[in-house]
Amino acid sequence: MCFDMVSFFDSTFLKTKEESSFSEEEYLSHIQSFVMEAIDYKFKLVMIRANYIVFAKEIISKNNSNVLVGTVIDFPDGISSTNSKLDEIKIAINLGADDIDVVVDYIRFKQGDYDYIVDQVKKCTDLCFLHNKTIKWIIESAALSEIEIIDLCKLIRNVVLNNFNENYFQNIFIKSSTGYYKCPNSKPNGATVSAIKLMVKNSFPLPVKASGGVRSVKDFNQMINLGVKRIGTSSALSILKSKQSYSNY
Repeated sequence: MCFDMVSFFDSTFLKTKEESSFSEEEYLSHIQSFVMEAIDYKFKLVMIRANYIVFAKEIISKNNSNVLVGTVIDFPDGISSTNSKLDEIKIAINLGADDIDVVVDYIRFKQGDYDYIVDQVKKCTDLCFLHNKTIKWIIESAALSEIEIIDLCKLIRNVVLNNFNENYFQNIFIKSSTGYYKCPNSKPNGATVSAIKLMVKNSFPLPVKASGGVRSVKDFNQMINLGVKRIGTSSALSILKSKQSYSNY
C-alpha cells in the first residue's frame, strides 16, 4: 500500500529563502532534511528550486537512492519569453534535473495567441525530449475558465501528438497549478476536482499531475480516483502517515 502511494509523490518545497525567512545555512539544513525524508520514505521525486539541484543530487547519491529531482521553470508567472524558458531548461538539465515543470504562458493563451503557445510547447518539450527528461506543463488552472482549461489541455496534447513519438507521452504531463496564483475571494488556487476532471479528460493520453491543495489522504484518494498520475504536495509525509483508510489502489 505505502509503496504504491509513495510512487505518486512529487514532494515539493519551492519557497525561496526570503519566503521562508531562512538564512542560507538554515535553508540548506531544511533542504537536506527534506531530501532525506524523501529518501527514507522512497518518494518518487523532490521538487526544489534549481540552484539547489546539485546539493540535493549529492545527498541522494551518497545515500544510494533512486529519488528523482525536479525543478520549476519561469515560476510562478510563466510570462518570460520562450527563449528565456529554453535557457532556464538548459541550465536545469546541466545541473542534473530529472523533471522539468514549466509554467506555460497562460496569459498569452488567454489573449488568444495560440500560435505562440504551440511554438513554446513544441520547443520546450523537444529540448526535454532530446535530453530524456520528463516535462510537466503547468497551466495554472485557477486562472482559467472551464473552457480555457479544456482548450489549453487540448492544445498541449495536440502539439505532443503531432510532433512526438507515443513512447514519450508518459514523460509529458499537464500539471494543474503553481500554488502561487492569487484567486479572488480566497477561492482554491490548486487542484480542484472540477479542474482535474477536465484536465484528465482533455489531456489523454498525456498524464496529469495534481498540484496545490492536496493535503490529506482524502484529497490524495480523490485525485488518484480521477486518474491523476503524479501529485505535487508539501504534505507527502503527513499524508503517508495518516491513519485514514487508503484503499481502491
